Amino acid sequence: MHAVILAGGKGVRLRPYTTALPKPLVPIGDQHAILEIVMRQLAAAGFKTVTLAIGHLGHIIRAYVGNGSQWGLRVGYAVEDSPLGTMGPLLTMQDRLPEHFLVMNGDILTDLDFAGVLKHHEASGAPLTIATYARQVKIDFGVLTTESGTITGFQEKPSIDYRVSMGVYGVSRSALAKYTPGLPLGFDELVLDLLAAKTPPAAYDFGGYWLDIGRPDDYDRANAEFSSIRPVLMPFESADAVPGVAELPIPAARTAPDDTAEVPAAAGAQSDGRAA
Repeated sequence: MHAVILAGGKGVRLRPYTTALPKPLVPIGDQHAILEIVMRQLAAAGFKTVTLAIGHLGHIIRAYVGNGSQWGLRVGYAVEDSPLGTMGPLLTMQDRLPEHFLVMNGDILTDLDFAGVLKHHEASGAPLTIATYARQVKIDFGVLTTESGTITGFQEKPSIDYRVSMGVYGVSRSALAKYTPGLPLGFDELVLDLLAAKTPPAAYDFGGYWLDIGRPDDYDRANAEFSSIRPVLMPFESADAVPGVAELPIPAARTAPDDTAEVPAAAGAQSDGRAA
């Protein structure tokens, strides 16, 4: 199984934490970066190869991750020279991606079954599968329904239930075939195009733990909760068998991030770490 991690954003909403660090590398707890947790989860779920789509401060991500061997993964890189949107980076590497693959943001904490999402996607036959999460908004006011100057309905402080994208997707190459590599492609544009073509995305509903670390408040919450949710996020972890990042040996690729010969290509990236 193959995963693409989107790690090229500037993390503007998370400043000042992301002034010097790319968002996927901000620390959670005492030992782990977000990206390390995701890498361990993918390896435990049975993924073998990962492509990291990098841009802003990408050299730091490359130096930290190296070739991924410390997690039992083969990692390649696709470099985003200009912003391409959420789905745009996939277009530059689609010729080297498998028919079905996982795509995820590099800044989320969740105990979602990543392998389950991909298997559900393959079975659905849909071009795109979106992992979804339930949210509720409470309205602090009485809500009126009006028609032609007349009140026709009233609800006292109602709640609105809806589902949101978790930033994790199952994708088939067929979903990307009509788009031009090198041009931006947003998630919203892709979904609307699929709906217009009457090839709707499939949904993978999830009710476990999910936190999108997009704002300082989210980051503070992640750190406050990490000690209690760590067994949920990393049930495979053993203090004796799985070293923390502080104890991991540093591979040569970390000390020589520009020596791309030391980073073998995974599916979806050339051996020099760049997508065509």
